[in-house]
Amino acid sequence: MQIITISNNTLKFDDFEFKCVIGKNGKTSNKKEGDKKTPRGKFSIGSLFFRKDKIKTFQTSLKKISIKKTMGWCDDVNSPNYNKLIKINKNEKHEKLFRDDGIYDLIIPINYNTNKTIKHKGSAIFLHLTNNYKKTLGCVALKKSDFLILLKVINKNTKIQII
Repeated sequence: MQIITISNNTLKFDDFEFKCVIGKNGKTSNKKEGDKKTPRGKFSIGSLFFRKDKIKTFQTSLKKISIKKTMGWCDDVNSPNYNKLIKINKNEKHEKLFRDDGIYDLIIPINYNTNKTIKHKGSAIFLHLTNNYKKTLGCVALKKSDFLILLKVINKNTKIQII
């Protein structure tokens, strides 16, 4: 089994080692919505979401989904769509996927709290891009050139382990 390991500010996979950033308040085994912590554990990964207007070419065996302006990820603990991809509406709190800052030009959802979702346990945990290695709200982020290398070597069966 292929495993991406996140330890401190390092992402390791096979012979690759990349600098990355995690949640502003570190890692936790007891994740809560809005705590700005990255959940510890071993998780599967989702499909690749990408901005086709910004990322023209890349190689991956992951399923690819083009990000549309209407896409969001629900972080509304009162919604039945909590921690799911949604079409944006003003009645549900959400994380917009179509952003101007470039950090969501490439996103892979980390399947944390996705099966039998538990309210308040955290949502929208992504592997995404960073422009400046600024700490995240709980996600794992790396620079674009490293993300593009990672895309070439991982597949749908790759797991991510955050220790």
